[in-house]
Amino acid sequence: MPILKAEPSLSPADVLDHDDPALNWWAMYTLSRQEKSLMRHLQTHSIAYYCPIVANRYRSPAGRTRITHLPLFSNYVFVRGTEEDRYRAVTSGCISRQLIVQNQVAFLEHMRSIQQLIESGQSITIESQLIPGDRVRIKSGPLAGIVGTILKRQGERRLVVVVEFMQQGASVSIGDWETEKVG
Repeated sequence: MPILKAEPSLSPADVLDHDDPALNWWAMYTLSRQEKSLMRHLQTHSIAYYCPIVANRYRSPAGRTRITHLPLFSNYVFVRGTEEDRYRAVTSGCISRQLIVQNQVAFLEHMRSIQQLIESGQSITIESQLIPGDRVRIKSGPLAGIVGTILKRQGERRLVVVVEFMQQGASVSIGDWETEKVG
């Protein structure tokens, strides 16, 4: 399957420049890997949104350098608009849950800073709240559904699956975007 080009991370282009108290921001938590589908739906319906996207370089098994465009905040697209816009976004079928942003002014300030970081051209690393010892579940791909513990070895995060009665296990390298924290 070919890698799709990057979606616009914000629409309209000046969505972060205006602070209109009549419009609200919502954090839409999407179903797994549905951020870009939601963004296309929002564009079709002329609904303002922001989803910070960063380039991720990696080598394919064949040795080619590939670039994918990943959301900085996995599974989140931030929607701005009226109650009707929120409803139209939810009808996309891509959203699992939604939250209204409580402090709209601080949120907008943070999002402007994030966008400035992205536009700077500097290498950006996706930072998560997952730390070694956290229990997580793989969200998608061939390992979807596996639950394990985060381990850090040689500067790399790994998912460890342990067979407890044998006190042995196996680990695999994982990216933050592939996991979700388990309670």
